[in-house]
Amino acid sequence: MKSNMRTASILLDVSHQQSEALMALRSEYAKACNQLVPIVQEHRLWNRVVLHKQAYYTLRKTTTLGSQMCCNAIHSVCKAYKSQKELGRITSGQSIPAIKFNQASVHFDRRTYSFRSDMLSLYTLGGRIVVPMRLGDHQRSILAAGTAKEAELVYRKGKWFFNLVVESEQVPPIESGSVMGTDVGENNLAATSLGKVYGGEELRDKRDRHLAHRRRLQSNGSQSAKQKLRKVSGKEARRVTHINHEISKSIVSAAKKAGVSKIVLEDLTDIRSRIKAGKRVRARLHRWAWRELQTFIEYKAKAQGIAVVYVNPAYTSQTCSFCQKPGKRVKHLFVCDQCGLRAHSDLNASRNLARIGETAVSPRVNVSAPYVENIDAGNHINVLQ
Repeated sequence: MKSNMRTASILLDVSHQQSEALMALRSEYAKACNQLVPIVQEHRLWNRVVLHKQAYYTLRKTTTLGSQMCCNAIHSVCKAYKSQKELGRITSGQSIPAIKFNQASVHFDRRTYSFRSDMLSLYTLGGRIVVPMRLGDHQRSILAAGTAKEAELVYRKGKWFFNLVVESEQVPPIESGSVMGTDVGENNLAATSLGKVYGGEELRDKRDRHLAHRRRLQSNGSQSAKQKLRKVSGKEARRVTHINHEISKSIVSAAKKAGVSKIVLEDLTDIRSRIKAGKRVRARLHRWAWRELQTFIEYKAKAQGIAVVYVNPAYTSQTCSFCQKPGKRVKHLFVCDQCGLRAHSDLNASRNLARIGETAVSPRVNVSAPYVENIDAGNHINVLQ
């Protein structure tokens, strides 16, 4: 049976002395990672095994890290450069970009940490330390569901977090049940064929104001403006990620309660390149985390045994979900002149996706003639209080 990976972010209750020990480890770990960067650039090398042969003994001589933590530093650097390659930032014929690890997290494996009950033992430069973990119900449920694997030690806003990956057996898929379509967008973050719409008006307004604030700080150029810019950096992304977690959790919970066996999502491959709009609207849409929301829905659904498929969304927003005829969409309203259907446009699209998904047998399916059942007006929910 396939495994399922989940991450538990655990707050550590460290003393002042323990925090200094972890800070020293973090500094030395970043130093080791930064020493590896020129080697990667010179040899175009981010294979973990080959880089280990090339740089391991150098790290052992030039840093105070233990043998296994040197291996972990090599792992972190290779992982970072593989991510850059997947993002298209490393291409043949061009020099390898330098990555700075000044604020690097520290990678731990089972040789460098252990835990028992609510206590965590961690490697440091001066020997092992044992720190209490602050575990909530969410973290305890993840830990109880599988086997602890690798982890990242992160320092954020004056606190230490241990982001621990837990491997568990994947829940057997639900064999029979209904199909739920989920349409994602900007004006409304998501709409499901069960009849719920998750509004995004307030979130969109906050994102626009946050972007305007960043632009003012960038144009100012003063030292205080730069400090403020660093402080607010990432705030928007964290807010959106939090909202996406809330929405995906609500969608999957509703699907499980309704006995859904399959959730149908839109295949948004190359969606950003297909956006046709003005510069201001394009900038806003390119910042929208559609794929992140879908990813959250997918892994939460699979953890409940609910299958997820992606289908071609062509014409789902322009086709009547009752009679299959072309209709008119004006903002949030869809009107069909053939059968008289008047419905929320995003709900209409989600019901089209649900019907398409009933015959979808692979992760990517091309379709051209959606047909779904009659739909209701649905419930509109604003997810940002």
